[in-house]
Amino acid sequence: MGDVSLIYQVMPESADLDLEDLKSRITSGFSDRGLNKIDEKPIAFGLKALMVNIVISDRDGGTDELEALLEKLDGVASVQCVDLTLL
Repeated sequence: MGDVSLIYQVMPESADLDLEDLKSRITSGFSDRGLNKIDEKPIAFGLKALMVNIVISDRDGGTDELEALLEKLDGVASVQCVDLTLL
């Protein structure tokens, strides 16, 4: 088994959401789950998505669990895996 690098696009509920607070909550909740980095990506009209890069071991169900945890965070409208790479 190897490692998998995942990039999730996390969309906030609105452009007014404090992205620094959301980044902080993601960092504290996922630092022990292989969080690598978080970048901001402009979408439209002031709305920005967070691009969350997480590296995990290659095991069944690992991606579904992470996606569900991200979706449960307050202020998150949607989560989509946009890249998955075997390392």
